[in-house]
Amino acid sequence: MRYLVLVLTAGLLLLTASTAHGQLEFPVFKKTTAQPSIPNQLPEEYMPVMGVWQWDDKVLQPDGYKGIIEDVSMNSPFNLLIPFLRLPDKEVVDKDIHKQIILAADWAIEHNIGLVPDLDLRLARRAFKNKYPDELQEMLRLQEVKLAKKNTTETIVSGIDNLNDHYAEGQIPSYNILKNNILRVYAYKNSQFGIEPKTLDDITRSCRIEVISEDSVKITMPPASKKRTHACAIVSFTLFYPDIFGPHLVEFQKEILQQYSDARLSGVCKDEWGFPPYFPEFYNENIYDFWYSKFSAEEYARKTGGRDLIADCLLMARPFKNKEIERQVAVNNFMEMILHRNIHIENCFYDDVKEIFGKDAAVTVHPTWWPYPDYNEFKKNGLDWWSVKRDWAQTDEIVPFAVRTALAKKWDSPLWYNMYYTMGLPVQTWSSALAGGRINYLGFQTLYDRDVMRAENRIRLLNYISKTPLDCQVAVVFGHAAAVNWAGQYHNDVGMKLADTLWFSGYPADLIPTSEIENGSMKVDDEGWICYGKQRYSAVVLYNPEFEKNSTAAFFQKAVGGKTAVFRIGKWTHYFDGTPVENKNTPLPEMTTGNNYREIFPGIIKVLIENGVEAQSPARDTLDSRYFILRDFSTGSCFPPTTGFSKLIDGTMILVAGTNNVSGDPIQSEFEVQGKKVSFDAIGVAAVRLDSNGNPEALAAGSLKSFRSENFEINLDERL
Repeated sequence: MRYLVLVLTAGLLLLTASTAHGQLEFPVFKKTTAQPSIPNQLPEEYMPVMGVWQWDDKVLQPDGYKGIIEDVSMNSPFNLLIPFLRLPDKEVVDKDIHKQIILAADWAIEHNIGLVPDLDLRLARRAFKNKYPDELQEMLRLQEVKLAKKNTTETIVSGIDNLNDHYAEGQIPSYNILKNNILRVYAYKNSQFGIEPKTLDDITRSCRIEVISEDSVKITMPPASKKRTHACAIVSFTLFYPDIFGPHLVEFQKEILQQYSDARLSGVCKDEWGFPPYFPEFYNENIYDFWYSKFSAEEYARKTGGRDLIADCLLMARPFKNKEIERQVAVNNFMEMILHRNIHIENCFYDDVKEIFGKDAAVTVHPTWWPYPDYNEFKKNGLDWWSVKRDWAQTDEIVPFAVRTALAKKWDSPLWYNMYYTMGLPVQTWSSALAGGRINYLGFQTLYDRDVMRAENRIRLLNYISKTPLDCQVAVVFGHAAAVNWAGQYHNDVGMKLADTLWFSGYPADLIPTSEIENGSMKVDDEGWICYGKQRYSAVVLYNPEFEKNSTAAFFQKAVGGKTAVFRIGKWTHYFDGTPVENKNTPLPEMTTGNNYREIFPGIIKVLIENGVEAQSPARDTLDSRYFILRDFSTGSCFPPTTGFSKLIDGTMILVAGTNNVSGDPIQSEFEVQGKKVSFDAIGVAAVRLDSNGNPEALAAGSLKSFRSENFEINLDERL
């Protein structure tokens, strides 16, 4: 038998038929001190409130953590604090850091808080370098010059100065250049059609090389000839950064976790993993950069049947006459190699956390670095967001909402979390709640604003009844290989214009790469629906499928004629390995096609209307990117309003109101749920889910005054 449970607390109302949501319950440790009868924190079986705690020298002092933990426990709703251990002269493998984390974790447990520290190996780069000095990341810089006809030509190739990010900022050592190595110098004839392949010649031995410093080298090249109009110097710069393809990286990563196995942690986090940061300002004319090491060269040779990565870097950097397809295939293989390696490292980390700290240990914080799925993120990790294991969907900053909702489907996450820290926090708090998300507060002190705290306390009531993510009836499935292949015509286009147009029109859409088809995450169910997690789609758009594999063709062959309407944008002329599509045994599926999103958008809306899909509150604001312009960020995407309504997959209707008052606006509204009228008088949030008979199955509201449905009514003299 199912029982309705009515809970009244702190001016909030909750009615639910079940408290078991099937999500991860982060570890609960035995406490030795008396606990408050009504703690500020939600029980561990519900989705947590999370915030980042940036450690400094004060926290490292004896008992330096106690006051902060006590204050958080008594004055905030945080379940989990995420210590960022980014210190100038200490590393996470140092004994004093290890000891302080043990003590802080024990103290936090006594105060109803769990710690989930960042134990990434980038926080132990000195230790890694000392143990594995030959396994450091290299950047390959290719610099092209035009040769003088009669005289020698000199060129200076320099590395990128002061390469850093949040793991290497301020007084923390940057990813500095440690040394350089001239690997090769090619000479060739350049024409309007590209490099003439027959003229390509290795002239390294004919050059004079002078190392100016660890980050700069001068190369003197012989004069031009009929077959030599240009030359390209290929120089490797070794960085203070672990080699992504290093054979001991995963092992070292696990050793750090094992060192902390004696700490009572609620989990561990890994933040924005991948190659060192590469910002738009680094893209310069006639300079081409590739991540490189002898180990990645070996892996590339294995993957491609013996091809030389150094030689192929020139092929990938510069067009060759009559080698367009060969060049595109080289990029396909290189980018897929990067993608798979970064996924492997991330998922080994996840599995090791579970092995060492227990199956309920939370693996938190986002894999997203650049807050948009474009060429900057491609270079960082191959755009691996959807395949990186997390217990709950997690992003940061201004990552598009279409990504956030898709990740929630992938990880069966009732909520998604977005780490946020700018002045737009109040707006993002309410907008996120409407789209089934929550803020991961960076730092946790940003929640201490009185109105934001009241807003969070109202919003977190939804955690009790949220079992499923936002209902998105459309999926934009973009060709992963085509998007990341700069030698193809669809580079840097993942379909965000279509996704944003759908959100703008009140039909939220998930953004998913085709690699999720290949790994089996996207499926066609027994009834013919295309599914991603619990989400069934009324319409799916295959966006720019150039270079896709047989697995994608076979998937859509199966889907065509099913319950989900399928559309295609963009040409599909070659498979991943360069084979023309007409030469493959698997024919391309028949589906509605268009040259751009404008051509098929009306057809998508027609399908949604025919399927009875009702529009939700349209997302017509643009995510505030002013703060991120400092990094040359120039892209925006749509986000939902701070007042509106939305629907979860299981039919839960959510209303939020936080436009005029940060703490929440009045909600006095009557609307229909499954054809049944309901009404609320509340503040900030109001949500209800009805059962098959039209009775309330779950109900949540802030400062409730009244609720009415056909068979259930609440009327209070005063607001809760």
